[in-house]
Amino acid sequence: DAGPREAVQCALDELERRGARRARRLAVVQDGSPLDHATLTLLGAGDDVDVVELSPAEAVPELRLHGADCAVLALGPDADWAVELLDRLAQEAGLAEVPLVAYLPEPAPQLQDRLDALAARVNLTTAGSPERLVDATALFLHRAEARLPEPTRRVLAGSRTADEVFRGRKVLVVDDDIRNVFALASTLEQRGMQVVFAENGREGIAKLRAHPDVDLVLLDVMMPEMDGYETARAIRAMERFAALPIISLTAKAMKGDRRKSLDAGASDYITKPVDVDALLSLMRVWLHR
Repeated sequence: DAGPREAVQCALDELERRGARRARRLAVVQDGSPLDHATLTLLGAGDDVDVVELSPAEAVPELRLHGADCAVLALGPDADWAVELLDRLAQEAGLAEVPLVAYLPEPAPQLQDRLDALAARVNLTTAGSPERLVDATALFLHRAEARLPEPTRRVLAGSRTADEVFRGRKVLVVDDDIRNVFALASTLEQRGMQVVFAENGREGIAKLRAHPDVDLVLLDVMMPEMDGYETARAIRAMERFAALPIISLTAKAMKGDRRKSLDAGASDYITKPVDVDALLSLMRVWLHR
């Protein structure tokens, strides 16, 4: 009978498809309970994410053994353990690149300063609300928004319609492809951002000196005269721009490009052609730091 055979084959095909879509592993590290149940449920909603809850003591051995696609550090105002944990992760060759999101629902300026000091050694961003936390983890886990469960999509939509984070901010775009500059400028200006642009690294440095109030730099990697790596290093050499968010744009995702960009001083990395939603999510994360 063809009917049952077809049903079995359909079931096998579906299992194979699910196997191909490996569930992303999200580690949530907390001491106590700064992360409420509703937020934890939002983070793990859907069949594409496995959430693993860990204590600070379990984090390094567990991540060393099983890895993670992203880790959330859920912090209270006195979470000294987070600084020690980040210091240990920075020293572990295989763990320093794991995307980390420090969730600080209550303002903690002293702790934030200590986290900022470690941000250059690990891949760390900060989220101050459940919406920003969901946004940041969705980005780092490469979750396609269309496949997110409805409650998670609603939270993201709510956080984005208010997008005050972009309004009045100034971004420097350094790219020798003028079409790309105009496309990015159009997208960013529609969201209330002021765009300054430069066609090469040297001009980019000059523009940055002329506009020290720039909030973020979008930096093409492949440029003549002075490439993006040199430019990022030059920006970081200027003390006033030591913490300025720099997002590298590269034409192809060559293995090692991300590490090379980060080593040169970039805060993060996205490939061209640029996915506008992914770029805006990335910018949102870095502008909220």
